Amino acid sequence: PETDLKVTGIDFLKSKNCPQHHTDAYNIKNLVVRRGMPFDLQISFSRELKPSDKLALRFGIGENPMRNRGTLMSLNPRREPDLSGWKISIAKKNGKECLLSVTSSPSAPVGKYTLNVKTGTNIYKPENSEVYLLFNPWCEGDAVFLDDDAKRKEYVLNDTGMIYVGSANSIYSRPWNFGQFEESILDACMYLLDKSELKLAKRRDPVTVSRVMSALVNANDDSGVLLGNWSGNYSKGTSPMDWIGSVSILQQFYKNKKPVLYGQCWVFAGVLTTVMRCLGIPSRCVTNFNSAHDTDDNLRVDVYLNEYGEKMNSMSFDSVWNFHVWNDAWMKRTDLPSGFDGWQAIDATPQEQSQGIFQCGPCPVKAVREGSVYLPYDGTFVYAEVNADQIYWLVREVNGRQKITRLSSETRAIGVNISTKAVGQDKREDITSEYKFPEGSEEERKSMQKASSFIRPATLIPRAHYAAGQVVPVENSSELLQDTISKTGLQIEITNVEPLYPGSPLELAITVKIAAPGTWAINLVGSCQLQSYTGKIEGNLGYVKETIQLEGQSEKQIPLKIMPDTYLSILTAVEDEVLVHITAIAEVQGVDDKLTKEVTKRFDYPPITIQMPERAKLNEDFTCAFIFKNKLNMALDNCKLMVEGLGLFKMTTFDQGDLPSGRIMKSEIICKPTRVGEKKIVAKLSATQVKGISAEKSITIFE
Repeated sequence: PETDLKVTGIDFLKSKNCPQHHTDAYNIKNLVVRRGMPFDLQISFSRELKPSDKLALRFGIGENPMRNRGTLMSLNPRREPDLSGWKISIAKKNGKECLLSVTSSPSAPVGKYTLNVKTGTNIYKPENSEVYLLFNPWCEGDAVFLDDDAKRKEYVLNDTGMIYVGSANSIYSRPWNFGQFEESILDACMYLLDKSELKLAKRRDPVTVSRVMSALVNANDDSGVLLGNWSGNYSKGTSPMDWIGSVSILQQFYKNKKPVLYGQCWVFAGVLTTVMRCLGIPSRCVTNFNSAHDTDDNLRVDVYLNEYGEKMNSMSFDSVWNFHVWNDAWMKRTDLPSGFDGWQAIDATPQEQSQGIFQCGPCPVKAVREGSVYLPYDGTFVYAEVNADQIYWLVREVNGRQKITRLSSETRAIGVNISTKAVGQDKREDITSEYKFPEGSEEERKSMQKASSFIRPATLIPRAHYAAGQVVPVENSSELLQDTISKTGLQIEITNVEPLYPGSPLELAITVKIAAPGTWAINLVGSCQLQSYTGKIEGNLGYVKETIQLEGQSEKQIPLKIMPDTYLSILTAVEDEVLVHITAIAEVQGVDDKLTKEVTKRFDYPPITIQMPERAKLNEDFTCAFIFKNKLNMALDNCKLMVEGLGLFKMTTFDQGDLPSGRIMKSEIICKPTRVGEKKIVAKLSATQVKGISAEKSITIFE
């Protein structure tokens, strides 16, 4: 009788398969492939393969793979195709060697598959037998198919990027290392998939996978990756400002299987981008400036100002964040009527529960634009973040009571300059038009009407936490909100005359303009406060209050100067980056003409300079130097420099101690490139007084 056919070895042909599947960057021993695309396996037998031999490749996923559940694929090159949509064929036979081509189904569950080969009664299980199967934006049959090579390079393969922060008036980019290919990141994502307890069949669908990942990246219900903290005290962990990428967060989480401390919105979004790109779902970070929060789904934010124009946080239920960062993920929505494929908003920052869990999305961006907020998931929440109206109320003490009067309303201030990194270049791309129709357009009006039929309309009664004592009722009207129209052409501009360097006086100016002819007296108050990005006031710095005379069609500039000693103690006490917030209220005497204007600006900082060659050779050392000159009029205490270069060196922290004014610090690191292509080095400086200084520089690595 013929000797039994046995398998003596399997070659996973990584150097051939991985580049074809765009997975060659993953730092892992195993074969990583994308679904719906063929890959080859070279099998060696104990003797030549004969037509009568029985041969089956068996791919299984989950604890207990079963054929009738579609979690065990038994592929026989000589038999009918497998019902699961997987295909196998013999590509080449040569003596005892056989080259097999395997194509998984474009809707196969994503995850780790074990492979064994059955010949007759023998079963062969190779070493590193687990094959990782990912979503495939290159495959037309896959729900995440993205038909644009430049976009796939950016949204799936780019492991570095920018997250836009600051404020609508001063947007700046924070470099972020996504690092989806680094050591143990793919395993961390697989661990999250297991932790999600999604049924294996649900792992086929990017809609369910992205929804559970938006829940698992925060630690609120499921001891997920990151714990949020906005308290200003981060002594038990890492300050959200000190992260420069997702790699150390996901590695620490995977190692300890415990939430990492601490995150704020851009950290959650950065980590969720890493997880999505790692699994093969195209994804980008999206920043919404002037983002409305906790509006109780009534599309309205109430802002309370005292008679100096200072915001009174304690009275507000809702808040406007200077910016909020979430994610867009790209996929088909087979669960919805047609027309809602493409970008879907998902948000891992724990703000509001959805179906009992802190998760948000996927919500079709097109549904937000059209006002179809009833479509799953969380449309009303996302819609309110970008479309709420703002109403300013003045709070005055009158005979021991608080009297609240309406100052003005603003329908265009929320949801502006929605930003993401441009494809293939380090520039900001404005994607507001994907989320909203042009302000004042007919489509915008229709979208608003449609959304309002699903969201409680706002009545003009202030929702406030009232202080002690009675409240004098205010005028109530339920007409739709209109922008406050000025009768005299009143305008306010708020500028800074000099750069806002911490340690120097803040030289601000409020310009009041009027267009109507005649002589006008205008009451002006302007205040300056420090606030964190969530709108929380950290301190009142000073105000101006005066009456100015204007002759028709003229303007006047009122200076507002804040000395350093009024704000330095706050900078030192708060562990967050703080922003300068200026509010002005102008009231024209004799006519009912009031205007409120607020502007938030970030401090200006001296730069970090990165010095290194423009090109370097693979596996050959080069030196990278980081230089920072303290040009501020104050010393910086406890300086820490965090640096990371993916494919060059691991995240490193230099403790630099105190840096007096005028002094220079220099740190050096030896880099040994492990991957070719354009690589980025990111540096971030934090000190007791300043948090937001960062820099990045690219280098080309060649063979």
